[in-house]
Amino acid sequence: MGIKLSHLLDDRVVMVDISDKDILVRSAIAVGEISLSDTTIEKIKNGDIEKGNVLSTARTAAILGIKKTSEIIPMCHQIPITGVDVNFSFKDNTIIATVEVRSVGRTGVEMEALTGVSIALLTVWDMVKSAEKDDTGNYPHTFIKNINVLKKVKETKTS
Repeated sequence: MGIKLSHLLDDRVVMVDISDKDILVRSAIAVGEISLSDTTIEKIKNGDIEKGNVLSTARTAAILGIKKTSEIIPMCHQIPITGVDVNFSFKDNTIIATVEVRSVGRTGVEMEALTGVSIALLTVWDMVKSAEKDDTGNYPHTFIKNINVLKKVKETKTS
């Protein structure tokens, strides 16, 4: 007896039908990190990155990415996003991105939260790449890591 996969019908992939699922208030919090050189971290904190405000740009990019999640992940449903909160913190030579996404709908928002974190971190990298490159054009101090879902919640919808 094999495992029945929800996104396969016969030999083809399908989007799962969520029509019968209850409409609930849903939220997810995802987190991820980007490690940078100490010099780059200081430049970000001091507003000295030539492309502009790194964290404001990354915050905007995260929100845009969240809104486009169903367009870039093939089996992900379009869902109404009712709220987004994107925060950044510093720890040593690392920026930590935390993204919370809220929705009222029939399916969860963890993919949107993960997309938001990923896009935020990629945007940070793009904003600072000239500061992070070494003499060979490589990025020896730049790493995106530890992207995961911290929390997923679904609550009964109240009128």
